[in-house]
Amino acid sequence: MIRTATVIGALSLGGASFAAGLPFDVGGAFTLTDQSGAQHSQSDPDGWPQLLFFGYANCQQICSVALPLMAEIATDMGAAGMPVRPVLITVDPARDTVETIGPPLEYLHPDFIGLTGTPEALQVAYDAFQVEFEHIFDDPQYGPIFSHGSFIYLLSPTGEVLSLLPPILSVEQAGDILRARLKAAG
Repeated sequence: MIRTATVIGALSLGGASFAAGLPFDVGGAFTLTDQSGAQHSQSDPDGWPQLLFFGYANCQQICSVALPLMAEIATDMGAAGMPVRPVLITVDPARDTVETIGPPLEYLHPDFIGLTGTPEALQVAYDAFQVEFEHIFDDPQYGPIFSHGSFIYLLSPTGEVLSLLPPILSVEQAGDILRARLKAAG
């Protein structure tokens, strides 16, 4: 049985797949609104690589693993002089509004950006990154619960998808993949 981390590591670190890029077409342009009300696209305004995840700010399932991991990676990479920006695009815009998406993310990391928008603007991002999600039930304590993807996308500063990271990696493993992909991307 091939483990997901092994597959992603192989895509990211070695062999023909690494040199040729990802074996599928994913990523693209979008414009959404961040927690300060500013427009944010797939390109980072400060020229930083980005760690992009689709989920929701108050998720108690996979997001509670992926979002802290993204924050730890950003801290680790920043300490090594290679800043990366963690970014969440919501799949729950009814609760993740401009006013509410920022605080839980900023608690994890001061550079964390939360993106929301109109259903049409969000759909552009979902389609570009081939994101599927579904409202599966309402939890009496946490509200709507969604099933959604779990991969973290590594984007170049201009928004090109460089790799996918499963949230089961350690900070060190993820950092190794980021350094290799960012170095290869130039």
